[in-house]
Amino acid sequence: MKILNINIDHIATIREARKGIEPEPLLAAQVAVLAGADGIVAHLREDRRHINDRDVKLIRELVDTRFVFEMAANEEIIKIALDLIPDLVTIVPEKREELTTEGGLDLAANIEKYKKLTDKMHEKNILVSYFIEPDKKQIDAVKETGADIIEIHTGTFANHFKTEKMINEFDKLRIAAEYGASIGLHIAAGHGLNYNNTKKILEIDAISEFSIGHSIISRAAFTGLEKAVRDMIDIIKFYKR
Repeated sequence: MKILNINIDHIATIREARKGIEPEPLLAAQVAVLAGADGIVAHLREDRRHINDRDVKLIRELVDTRFVFEMAANEEIIKIALDLIPDLVTIVPEKREELTTEGGLDLAANIEKYKKLTDKMHEKNILVSYFIEPDKKQIDAVKETGADIIEIHTGTFANHFKTEKMINEFDKLRIAAEYGASIGLHIAAGHGLNYNNTKKILEIDAISEFSIGHSIISRAAFTGLEKAVRDMIDIIKFYKR
């Protein structure tokens, strides 16, 4: 069975456009769960540009589903994660000037750092995922840290969807997912996925989990959030190629 986690960051982005109190990310999380989402994702950035500390605390306390806490390996955020105790942390790269997460982590350059982080999370029974490029060296590094999951960056594939480069990018994802699964890692995918290109990714049987946000929140502006979530669930769980 495929798992769909809904990223609600961009509900908070809309709120922060006016620095007000609406729309409420907690309510978005609750609607997504009622619509059938398997989990909720929220990225607490160092600069707090969208999701804030209050949001993640309320989601953890009041949303009865799997909570995926997306974060950088920043000491302040690590401490918050260890206090919050989400079901899963997804460690991502983070730069202040970026519009959104750009590319995967380079774990291979500092395996010991990430191994220590993985151990800290496991001591609190928090599962650990690393957001990486579809690259064997990085997958091996994740395995060496003792982490549980890899989330493969699908942004390059999404950018080249239906271009001459798509098949090459798709093959990279497929090979990476199959290799990661073969060494005992759970495989997730995320970034740039929408109601069209996700169907292609579903051809990769090794990928069993999806984290999708922006395209769902975008559709929700026209259809409402519940229907936007249900439309993606219909693709993830019932699409037949």
